[in-house]
Amino acid sequence: MPIIHSTYKAPYFLFSEHLETIIPALFRKNEPVKYQRERIDTPDQDFLDLDWSFKGSDTLIILSHGLEGNSKTQYILGMVFLLNSLGYDTLSWNYRGCSGEINKLHRFYHSGETGDLDFVIEHAIKKKNYSKVVLIGFSIGGNITLKYLGEQGNNIKPQITCSVNFSVPCHLASGAKKLAGWGSYVYMKRFLNSLEKKSYRKIKINA
Repeated sequence: MPIIHSTYKAPYFLFSEHLETIIPALFRKNEPVKYQRERIDTPDQDFLDLDWSFKGSDTLIILSHGLEGNSKTQYILGMVFLLNSLGYDTLSWNYRGCSGEINKLHRFYHSGETGDLDFVIEHAIKKKNYSKVVLIGFSIGGNITLKYLGEQGNNIKPQITCSVNFSVPCHLASGAKKLAGWGSYVYMKRFLNSLEKKSYRKIKINA
C-alpha cells in the first residue's frame, strides 16, 4: 500500500492527535440538519433505521458512521451539512442497535458485516432511482465500506462511482492493541461504556 503524505495542517492549538480527536467531539456545534427517518425490515426479520436528507439530486451520498456512532454524531452531521450545501442527497444509515433503539436479533454489527450495507444500497437505488451513488465511511464504517467494495469486485453496482473513507483501522488486530494501551484509555472507556449498556439492554430483551 503506497504512503501518500498529507499537506493538511491542523490549527496551532490542536497540536496533538488526541486534541484533534477530543476537542471537536466535546465542543463542535452540531450542524442544523433535517432528517427524514425511514425504517426498513431486513431479510432476517430485523430492522435498520435510515436518515435521509433530500436536496432533489440524482446523486446520493451514503454515509457509514464509526464504532458506536450514529447518524447524529458530529462528524456525520457536519458532512451531511456540507454535502447538502453542495446540492447532494444524503443517506446516513444506523447500524443495528445504533439508532437509539435496540435491534431485535441477538447480533449487533461488526467491521466485517457488509450485508446490511448492500441491502441499504439496493433499497436506496430502488427508492429514488439514483444515477450515481457515492459511499463515505468513517473508522469502522470505512472498514465495512472497503470490504464491501472488495467483495463486489467487477460485480459492483454501476451506480456506485467512488468511495471516500476516513481514519480506517486497516489492520484490526494492531488497532485493537493500540486502543487497549494506556494512551487510548479515554477512547476505550467511552466505547466500552456504550457497548456494555447496549449489551445489558439486549440481554433483558432476549432473555
